[in-house]
Parts: sequence; structure tokens; C-alpha cells
Amino acid sequence: MSVLSYKYRLYPTQAQVAGMEAMLGAFCDLYNAALQQRIEAYRRRRKTLRYTDQAGELKAVRAADERLAGYSFSAQQQVLRRLDKAFQAFFRRLKAKGKAGFPRFQAKARFDSAEFRVGDGLTLRKSGRLGLTGLFGDIKVKWHRPLPPGAKLGAAVLSRSAGHWSVCFQVTVPDVAVAERDGAAVGIDVGLTSLVATSDGEVVPTPPWTKRAAKTQRRLQRALSRCKRGSQRRRKAKQRLARHSARTANQRRDVLHKLSRSLVDRYAFIALEDLSVERLARSMLAKSVHNAAWGQLRSFLEYKAASAGTRVEAVDPRGTSQTCPQCGAVVAKTLDIRVHRCLCGCMMDRDVAAATVILQRASHATGPGHGLRTPSQRGAAELVREAAAL
Repeated sequence: MSVLSYKYRLYPTQAQVAGMEAMLGAFCDLYNAALQQRIEAYRRRRKTLRYTDQAGELKAVRAADERLAGYSFSAQQQVLRRLDKAFQAFFRRLKAKGKAGFPRFQAKARFDSAEFRVGDGLTLRKSGRLGLTGLFGDIKVKWHRPLPPGAKLGAAVLSRSAGHWSVCFQVTVPDVAVAERDGAAVGIDVGLTSLVATSDGEVVPTPPWTKRAAKTQRRLQRALSRCKRGSQRRRKAKQRLARHSARTANQRRDVLHKLSRSLVDRYAFIALEDLSVERLARSMLAKSVHNAAWGQLRSFLEYKAASAGTRVEAVDPRGTSQTCPQCGAVVAKTLDIRVHRCLCGCMMDRDVAAATVILQRASHATGPGHGLRTPSQRGAAELVREAAAL
């Protein structure tokens, strides 16, 4: 069985927004109270509390607090499980001698999600709307795509982001055997100026998402810093800044979705570099690395390829840009040299040469990719140009 996620936008009324915000506030208080209980239990009695210890007291807590009594019991259990997972991660990092990061108290403004069980606290109405325990009326849902027929609904996460509300369903579907396709193979080299360069010679420039949004972001950040803390003006300025940042992230996600779909549809085998994005994001090029979002592109490629019969393989990235794709000689180049020139007569774009080396390292030069080429209506570069023009 495979577990998939389906996310939908919600359009609640003002009264429903106030009700959901009150619910998240009550859940946040429960989280902080449970955290405080764990701290005091260890400080006074050297006792480590577990989820089962705190879940056994939940009925008594609901009886003493009228706010919690009106909301879903299972959703409040998930709040305690969230705290338990935070402590498990803390002890795991502590054991690995890394930066431990003790669980912190949460602010209501940042406690933005709650997990429910479908049919227990969260109900799908026949009208297509969403019902929540403790909330008056049903919430309008934008069903931009149908749920898989015969799928089993498990958990559902209600979330708030930049003033928008959404629900994400955990859907369990039967495993379907997908046969590997026979078609073209391609090597992909990711970069900062060129988001993607393929071994076929296609170069996709990186849209300047961050650079384009920087001027407006600076203006909104300055407006936020001038507002008095706790005021309504500051709350509205903070919301404007959050919406601007979310819009930039949505543009980036949209381009990467279209690019990954174009590559998966056209190729039966995709080779790419096994880059350590986390380490590169701590370098002096951190801003450009985050703007390119290489990790997000790779995850999109992998999950789309799994359902399309396309193989994705990551290879060692060391020396791919310094190796000649024809003779294999090492041709040292600095970052400002954008053309690969070798004594054997090979001359091509630096990124395209690196993509060719990546494909060769995947050891599939005589395997997939030499059969029938998968037809495509539009190239990835054309899709990116259209999205960047929006």
C-alpha cells in the first residue's frame, strides 16, 4: 500500500476563521502545559514522562478546561504525540552528540496546524464541505482534483499559512506495479545561473525569484520594523510580509513542478548529481543555492518518476565539471570559464559537458536511452519561460 498526500484550499467564513484560530490557540496551550509538566516532573522527581502518562490524564484536563472539552479528543491526543516526537528527536540528537535543541514553548501565532482522524473530529460532508468538531457550520473546500477512487482516508492536517487555510489528506492507495519505460536517457547538471543543463544541450536559466522579490521584501520588512509590537498595524504588516514570501515560494514551486513533469514525460532514465545541498547552503553562495532549490527539484523528480516508470539515479558529483565527456581528461576550469575546451577538440557549454559526464557515470550509455524517444509537445525551457513571465 502506498501513502499519498492530497492538499486542498479552504475558504472559511470570518466566523469560522475565528473558531479555527481559537481551536489552535487551545491546542497550543495544551502543548505548552504538557511541556511544562514534563520539565517539572524531571526537575522535581527526576522522572521522564511519556506520551502514555500524559494521554491518561487528558480526560481530567478536558473536564477542567471548557475550551478543550468542545474540540476533538483524538486531535488533542495528536498534540501530545507531537510533543513526544519532539522529545524523541531531542534525545536522538543528544545521543548523536549533535546540536540537541531542547523542545521549546510555542507561541500561538506560530502554532499553525492540527492533525485529525477523518471521521473523528473532521468529517467530509456529502455536500463536499468540511465539518470540524466544535466549529459552527461547514467549511467550503476547493476540490481542484478528485480524491483517488477507492482510496482509504487516514489522517487530515488542518493548517494555516500566510492567512490562508488548507487541509491535507493522508490517502492510502493499493500499490500498482509500474513497468520501466524504454526511451531516452538524459544527464542533468544543476547550477546557479542555469537551473538545469541537460546532456541533450538544453539549458534552462534560473528565474530570479529571490532577486525579483527582494525590493518589495525590504520595503515590507522596514514597514514591519517601524510598527509597535502588539499593535494591529504590526499584525497587518506581518501578514503582508508573510503573503509576499508565500507568493515567491509558490512561484518557485510552480516552475519546479512544470520542469520536473516535462523531464519525466520525455525521458525514461534521468541521471543527476548527488549533491549535499545542506552543506552548500552554509557557504557564501547560500542565498543563490536556496533560490535555485535543487533539493526540491530532486524530490519532485523522484516522486513523479516513481509513478511514471522513469528511473532516477544520483551519481558522485566530484569532478563532473572538470572532466572531458569525450576523452575523459581532466580540464581544470575556474567558475568564470563557461565553455569547456579540451585538447581532443571537444568544445561545448560547460554545464552541458558536465551533464554528459553525469550520464556517463550512471553507466547507462548503452542501456535505456537508445530506444524510442518519448515524444514531448514542449521543452522544459519553454515551460519555465512561460511561468517566469507570469
